[in-house]
Amino acid sequence: MFNFLKDKVKNAISSISSKFDKEAEVVETKEEKNVPEAIQEAKEIVEEQKIEAKEENIPKIGSSHEEAQEIEKITPVYEMQTVKEEKKGFFAKVAEVVTTKKISDSQFDQLFWDLEVELLENNVAFEVIEKIKTDLKTKLVDMPLKRTQVEKIIEDSLRDSISEILEFPTFDLIQKVQEKKPYVIVFIGVNGSGKTTTIAKVAHMLKKNKLSSVLVAADTFRAASIQQLEEQGNRVGVKVIKHDYGSDPAAVAFDGVKYAQQKGIDVVLIDTAGRQHSNTNLMDEMKKIIRISKPDLKIYIGEMIAGNDCIDQIKDFDAAVQIDGVILSKAEIDEKGGTALSVSYVTKKPIYFLGVGQELNDLKLFDKEDLLKKIFS
Repeated sequence: MFNFLKDKVKNAISSISSKFDKEAEVVETKEEKNVPEAIQEAKEIVEEQKIEAKEENIPKIGSSHEEAQEIEKITPVYEMQTVKEEKKGFFAKVAEVVTTKKISDSQFDQLFWDLEVELLENNVAFEVIEKIKTDLKTKLVDMPLKRTQVEKIIEDSLRDSISEILEFPTFDLIQKVQEKKPYVIVFIGVNGSGKTTTIAKVAHMLKKNKLSSVLVAADTFRAASIQQLEEQGNRVGVKVIKHDYGSDPAAVAFDGVKYAQQKGIDVVLIDTAGRQHSNTNLMDEMKKIIRISKPDLKIYIGEMIAGNDCIDQIKDFDAAVQIDGVILSKAEIDEKGGTALSVSYVTKKPIYFLGVGQELNDLKLFDKEDLLKKIFS
């Protein structure tokens, strides 16, 4: 998971850094200290050394006249050398030429193209790419940078941008469902997105946290849909409320909520038929299910491998029934990862969980920090 995206991002960062080094404008600047203070400091050092030199060469009592004359010859030479060396060292510090490079707006657009292509190929939405581009541009354009800084600046900017993109309040389902009894959740999605399997995983998670649940088979049209939900219910060990095929799905949902109220069940998990937003009759049916069951939470189940199609579907369903959040299924087979980066930022809906396999325990809380580690480790 995310391995493909990780490699592509790494290669793009290296490519941009290399091109920056070749194409950027060379800028030479001088880094200067506070000159008056530095000069005074240098003078004091020279004077101190002159005094020390004289003290060291003061003739002892009883020294010969020849020795004293020899010392007088040596001392001025030493003084001149000391002053010369101090001045040389001082001016090397005062005016140090620093070579840096910077790029223009148009050069940045050309350099960013490598990364943009890699992100697009990995199902990252255009809106997300634009944010990443804007953030990175402020760090690179017209900024004098040393060659050794560029790669780190790009990586840090990408990390910060993605962190902001994924910034949503933490969602604790276990805490939520304890606020009301029964807590009603409706699961929505297109055909084949993994709703039934995901519902079983949620029921299993609730059971592990000592919370009871009941499954509701409100998909009464698809062949074998009720049977599949019953099989999942048996796996978890929870009851399934069902009617005959062709029954009114809203009536099944109503009976499921009533059953939970009568039996003191903590959570009602309602499975619905997969549908396309363009199917007006099925969307009206979904609205009726929601109107009758009055859910506390409406979760969209989308395939992570669907890329930008998943994002478009979420937007369409949200326009119709106002979903609350998302579970991305089949994450274990998606090496690109762009859907996970894009869904929340584009749709403004948080990702609650990732489905990472077919087993009941394969439901993973969506963790921003974990995703960042996978991309940048």
